[in-house]
Amino acid sequence: MLDKKKKEKLISKFKTHANDTGSAQVQIAILTEEIKELTKHLKTHKKDFSSRRGLLKKVAERRRLLTYLRREDQDGFDKLVKELKIKVNFIAEEVKKRLVEEESNEEATEETEESKEE
Repeated sequence: MLDKKKKEKLISKFKTHANDTGSAQVQIAILTEEIKELTKHLKTHKKDFSSRRGLLKKVAERRRLLTYLRREDQDGFDKLVKELKIKVNFIAEEVKKRLVEEESNEEATEETEESKEE
């Protein structure tokens, strides 16, 4: 759990407008800090399974928010990931899928062009 000062500092750093307290960027920043604290806690308390479950829920929530932010605001996403130093492996998988789809679409258009020439 973050203390109030730390949370306010994160909100002021990542807010998108003057009264912002709940944008995706702010939520991701807060979740990232909570994940760091829980990870540190679990390194010393290896058998604390309820905290481990909480950590997994926070990681899943952050992932959903990152996916949303990437879809809605690519520049904001890139800036946030760099600033928070977050590894985003799931995005690499999405990019690979998209590349495969684009290649298959290109092959299909080449085949239709060849058939038109004949």
